[in-house]
Amino acid sequence: MKKFLFLLLSFSAFSDVKLPTLVSNGMVLQRDIPVKIWGWANAGEKVTVTFKGKKLRVLTDASGNWSTTLPATPAGGPYEIQVNEIRLKDVLFGDVWLCSGQSNMVINMERVKEKYPTDIASANNPQIRNFFIPTAISKVDVKQDLPASSWLPVTPENVLQMGAVSYFFARDLYAKYQVPIGIINSSVGGTPIESWISEEGLKEFPAYVKDTTKTASPAPTAKKSTDRGLAEKWASPSYSPKGWKRFAIPGFWEDQGLKDLNGVVWFRREIEIPTSLAGLPAKLFMGRIVDADQVFVNGEQVGNVTYQYPPRRYTVKKDLLKAGKNLVVIRVTNTAGKGGFVPDKKYEMLVGDQTIDLQGDWEYKVGEVFPPLVEKPAPSNFTPTALYNAMIAPFLPYSLKGIVWYQGETNVWKPDVYASLLPALAKDWRTKFKQPELPFLYVQLPGFQDRNFLPSESNMAVLREGQLKSLHIPRSGMAVTLDLGEWNDIHPLKKKPIGERLALAARKIAYGENIVSSGPIYESNAIEGNRIRIRFRETGSGLAINKTDEDELTYFVIAGKDKKFVWAKAIIERNTVVVWSDEVAEPMYVRYGWADNPEGANLMNVEGLPASPFRTDF
Repeated sequence: MKKFLFLLLSFSAFSDVKLPTLVSNGMVLQRDIPVKIWGWANAGEKVTVTFKGKKLRVLTDASGNWSTTLPATPAGGPYEIQVNEIRLKDVLFGDVWLCSGQSNMVINMERVKEKYPTDIASANNPQIRNFFIPTAISKVDVKQDLPASSWLPVTPENVLQMGAVSYFFARDLYAKYQVPIGIINSSVGGTPIESWISEEGLKEFPAYVKDTTKTASPAPTAKKSTDRGLAEKWASPSYSPKGWKRFAIPGFWEDQGLKDLNGVVWFRREIEIPTSLAGLPAKLFMGRIVDADQVFVNGEQVGNVTYQYPPRRYTVKKDLLKAGKNLVVIRVTNTAGKGGFVPDKKYEMLVGDQTIDLQGDWEYKVGEVFPPLVEKPAPSNFTPTALYNAMIAPFLPYSLKGIVWYQGETNVWKPDVYASLLPALAKDWRTKFKQPELPFLYVQLPGFQDRNFLPSESNMAVLREGQLKSLHIPRSGMAVTLDLGEWNDIHPLKKKPIGERLALAARKIAYGENIVSSGPIYESNAIEGNRIRIRFRETGSGLAINKTDEDELTYFVIAGKDKKFVWAKAIIERNTVVVWSDEVAEPMYVRYGWADNPEGANLMNVEGLPASPFRTDF
């Protein structure tokens, strides 16, 4: 009996205490303020948290929840925190930033490794740590904990999986302040802002609350492939091609004779490998492909990607290439829009010291045609609140230094409401984290899509305007990235300057430095006869022209009361911009950079930070 009682007491003393996924080895806790530690155990259980020789004791409530607060601690570490029998090791105190949004916040350093090889090779700083939250969705319930993940210090290997924007942001802040930086990256590609706002935060938007689906969509029924290319083994070198047609890569098949085709199209080309290169490993670059692809070399698959955005960079293993003719075959699957190969990308094979150009003539053949699309319900991660419930709510007790937000592409189709949704997100998260003064930094979307050579309307411009208007949010900062886009890629590779511009905003908003942290921001205008004078704030040392492409200001348009905009001339005068056109005798309105992709818009300040696009006719 005594032995049984001893075992019972031992079990009670060491019964399981569970900690949140985020509260784990290697974590960074926010310096200089009291921070909460929380978790779960049996109801009524004693929990002891030991930190720096002091014990904090707490009892769990009737539901098994417990929390306690560590005292404000200056930057430093590593420390050990013990929670009952659990030892949390290598804990640092520093500045914790929540980086969130959609794919451009997800995109990691691996995706930009060719652009920033030196930055990756030198990435070795255990004082910068990253916690990436895997995608989780909850359409109804607010989740208690996050999916499994871990805090990883920056090393040349670990940094490859760290978001590129967040890494360069963190690196700049560490270089300036020499305090540990913790990045919590909670982002999901292709998601709208309303998915990241709580149900309470969306109360002012009844259309979005009404849109919330409370039941899961039925799983799609898998269909058997009828692809002739698979059945007839078109990727095999032993296959004898018949009935294949000419195709020019890069390009889209809708532009080369395949009208409105959704399905599977195969492409093939023979390349010549000299004896000196036979058997060597190679790198195969196939630009970007819309949507999914499988690539074969001499009948062996060397890689595949399941959606359109990642660059195609495949390794051809040693001994696969032979002297003489070698066969490259690509199977492309597309379900909507224009399928094929995105122009103005790299299409080549690197073997030894030689580059084989893969642009130009290929052959194609259709393997399968899909029936017309039936409208499908939006994916779960489009449901309002679904990502907030699963990827933000579980760590609300965690104290932060600030928020960095990079999102908007998915809301371009309905851009007008973004000017209300973005402040709603900031207010909601500040309320939920119980940090009402939390700095809120965000990225204004860069240029994307074809360049338009006539003044026109633009959904992307309207959304950027919503981001510009959101600067009324207290303690907010915006990084203008108009000059960092790529016309043919919604995921531009110039991530370093984005991180650096966000760090400038953080230095001013979160750290109180008196610095120039932004490019010119439209403030007011005055009509002066047949000209309009534009005044700006955030002009720094003065307005300037980025003369990379043009010596004069570009992308200003002007209109009278009829709002028929024409291209305008513009000059810098007394730290203002004067705009006019001989075609408009009585001007009333001016726009700048008002396009999906205003490539070449070149107003900036002397510090080199670009001006935000704007319009005066709103």
